[in-house]
Amino acid sequence: MKRLALIACACVALLIVVGCGGGDSSTESTSTASESTSGSSEATSAAKKAKPGAKKTKPKVTVPSGPPPKQLEIEEIEEGSGAEAKKGDTVSVQYVGVGYESEEEFDSSWSRNEPFSFQLGAGMVIPGWDQGVEGMKVGGRRELIIPPELAYGEAGSPPAIGPNETLIFVIDLLAVE
Repeated sequence: MKRLALIACACVALLIVVGCGGGDSSTESTSTASESTSGSSEATSAAKKAKPGAKKTKPKVTVPSGPPPKQLEIEEIEEGSGAEAKKGDTVSVQYVGVGYESEEEFDSSWSRNEPFSFQLGAGMVIPGWDQGVEGMKVGGRRELIIPPELAYGEAGSPPAIGPNETLIFVIDLLAVE
């Protein structure tokens, strides 16, 4: 319950910052698994060609057309070359979160210029993050499309995340300890 309250407060703080012009809610190209298979995502292709360790910038997220997936989807946008994240490790990430249905950015560590750290597999984050970040390598970038059951479920995380919202995150793994 404390975790949910903390996340809700962080979302409210972000909404205040975004409302004051401190955020970037534009949404355009990363990709989904289906887009990258068809080769239609220029951003994903460019990201995969980026040199490992190259300085990254805040990604722009596009919501795919069609209904949201029923299971967690993990798209490796750029494979890292550093240490691999395992359960029990403390990881540091940068991320952008967008609602599948709302198509709006609801949270971003990039906008705060403050990486987020958590212990992987300890239930400190939504299950979709624990599952989706595991196996990433430092320097990597992944897109996670997380169904409600692995996110905030029926309760949502008001006011930023509605009930049964599917979430899209693009996550950069900065460090593993």
